[in-house]
Amino acid sequence: MTSEWTQFIELLHREVVPALGCTEPIAIALAAAKAAETLGATPESIEANISGNLLKNGMGVGVPGTGQRGLDIAAAVGALGGKSEAMLEVLKDLSPQHVEQANAMLKAGKVHIDVANTDALLYCEIIVKNGDDTARVVLQDEHTGIVHVEKNGQVLEHVDTHREDAGHQAEWPLSMKKIVEFAETAPFSEISFILEAARMNEAVAKEGLLGDYGLQVGKTIEKNIKKHILGDDLLNEAVKLTSAAADARMHGVQMPVMSNSGSGNQGLTCTMPVVACAHRLKVSEERLTRALILSHLTSIHIKHNLGRLSALCGATVAGTASACGIVYLLGGSFDQVVMTINNMVGSIAGMICDGAKNGCALKVASAVDSGLRAAMLALEGHTITGREGIVSDDIEQTIQNLGRLGAEGMRETDRVILDTMVSKKNAKPAPERTPELGTEEFVH
Repeated sequence: MTSEWTQFIELLHREVVPALGCTEPIAIALAAAKAAETLGATPESIEANISGNLLKNGMGVGVPGTGQRGLDIAAAVGALGGKSEAMLEVLKDLSPQHVEQANAMLKAGKVHIDVANTDALLYCEIIVKNGDDTARVVLQDEHTGIVHVEKNGQVLEHVDTHREDAGHQAEWPLSMKKIVEFAETAPFSEISFILEAARMNEAVAKEGLLGDYGLQVGKTIEKNIKKHILGDDLLNEAVKLTSAAADARMHGVQMPVMSNSGSGNQGLTCTMPVVACAHRLKVSEERLTRALILSHLTSIHIKHNLGRLSALCGATVAGTASACGIVYLLGGSFDQVVMTINNMVGSIAGMICDGAKNGCALKVASAVDSGLRAAMLALEGHTITGREGIVSDDIEQTIQNLGRLGAEGMRETDRVILDTMVSKKNAKPAPERTPELGTEEFVH
């Protein structure tokens, strides 16, 4: 293989990794676990200073193994029961005793969460104390990106983030042309590892259909397919499986998912529509592998331009990526992959991110649905053109336009979203379950 293709595989191994729980609270738990390990004792207090985007994306989602929501419980269980070497699976060995101890800390007012004064979108500083000892850990730019570790003022680890960013930008190897070529022709033995994403994420999707998780988007679609209100077709199968997995994950199910670019929901959305299509078409493992490689690399490429955290919903990126994988499965060309991206960027690119929560499963459903429709149009030769909106004649420029929209154009949107979320008081709980139409319970 060429050195460039080796870079592609390294990117996949770095960006497509298992994650247990929503990655924003998990990033805080990871930093807290590292801080506690550095302290060398059970923390008596925990202070977390985090970026506004991290607060937005983590405040409303379930923390695995706790049955609770919030960044304070994530920091506490991370410090008391997390293992930093497990990275995004930091809470995999969490016990009920750890949760009990964490809640005792919260009740005693020993855990404090504040918004940091930083321009970084993804930033978390954790300070833990025991007696006269103090440990401090900083995580920045990536969900596993620990860049600073110190104990009692002595620096133990430090990464110059400005230098890292400059090198990362200069060395970016991906383009859509290269991604499609790699996905189609790379040796199967070198890329078959991506099948683990299919196995892992499909297991979570099946669990999401079994349990009463979150908003129950996937389960509701399944019920309506059985009632013949919705068709038992590829589109609804893809939406059902992907949203069911997101339902379970947002609820805090104690199962890992294969993430993409630091997001579990993006990993699910890159994977499950492609898997659903592959099952329907009864394609070979090799063809499924190549479609998944195309999907995951496309998502990585677009997210590189957009940034880790944004006012734009990442599900639309992953829905675009999986649609490209489906175009490949259905025999489409590179030009039709480009058309698919144009159709997505020109339609639902503006979906906002207002934090991780149960409702993300509904956004995932919308992204997958739109992705399938974008792909169907592309396969018929229909595309939004470079004369329309933010779509350009050059696909790389289109992706850059989307990135600019999220990184520059929606900064004020992001600020307003965060301000709205943190200012809400006494939000109403979810309503009681509505009786189903046509049931005896509904009639009476």
